[in-house]
Amino acid sequence: MKHIDYSILELALVPQGSTIKQTLNNSLALAKEAEKLNYKRYWFAEHHNSGHIASSATSILIGYVAENTETIRVGSGGIMLPNHSPLIVAEQFGTLAHLYPNRIDLGLGRAPGTDQLTAQAIRSDFRQAAQLFPQEVAKIQEYFSVENKSSKVRAGVAEGTDVPIYILGSSTDSAYLSAAKGLPYAFASHFASTHLNSALKIYREQFRPSEFLQKPYTMAGVNVFVADTDEQAQQLFTTLIRMFIGVLTGNSEGLHPPTELTYDLRDALTHPTLQQMLKYSFVGSKATVKTEIQAFLEETEVDELIMVSTAYATEDRIKSAKLFAEVMEEINEHQ
Repeated sequence: MKHIDYSILELALVPQGSTIKQTLNNSLALAKEAEKLNYKRYWFAEHHNSGHIASSATSILIGYVAENTETIRVGSGGIMLPNHSPLIVAEQFGTLAHLYPNRIDLGLGRAPGTDQLTAQAIRSDFRQAAQLFPQEVAKIQEYFSVENKSSKVRAGVAEGTDVPIYILGSSTDSAYLSAAKGLPYAFASHFASTHLNSALKIYREQFRPSEFLQKPYTMAGVNVFVADTDEQAQQLFTTLIRMFIGVLTGNSEGLHPPTELTYDLRDALTHPTLQQMLKYSFVGSKATVKTEIQAFLEETEVDELIMVSTAYATEDRIKSAKLFAEVMEEINEHQ
């Protein structure tokens, strides 16, 4: 049996009645608590064209949290590479690595993190860049290599720095790439559950050891709401249910305060699309969540869980993170 690391993926979602400044301050507050609770890493997801998601300038937020914490790893989950020049990404994360040595992670994804119109506004050749994702990843690896010192195009600030690269995926495509490159693989099962097991199988079967990683390393995203009772946790969960309903209906708003889990919300959870998106949501007391997490770990055999906490109130997010850390410590003690 193995020790399972646990981490946090932060979207910096803006609650109704709050501001972006307050939201980012609260993201830092959660990161500080996560550090005390032995979370391994704190990653920011990149999103664009939303007034209710404050994680668009990912590298800046990584620096903000890294500057105000001491030991927790901080990184991207991920940088949506087709939006960016590989050279600029290498320079940004190389700079972060010098400022915060041995603490910076670079997770790379292929999706735009937004709608197609905005993707075109970010980068006019987005579609071409997305198709060239493997080559773009290779460019970043080249810019980070010591050997690139002799190249005519350099990211000098990145050369030789220790910035582990992770490949992110929500389908099976990135599993092949991550396996071929011998890189760790993180699956976005907190909203895309359909291909989780098949992607993990492909990655493990086709994994080729590399200078970066000798054996497969897998991470899975999960939604987590832990409270003193199952009923309290279910109330917190209503915030996420309403958020996904807003996404599916094109009526996205700031995070809603929690309410009772009404008949209408229970009925919405039976919709196949919502059911699929929220399949890996662990909601309840410590005892309930512990049982469900153990079953998930037995099913997937992942090496690390990266949890998403979208509770409305910061104090609820922090308490949920604390209780989840206790769950994971109990699981690891009995491994």
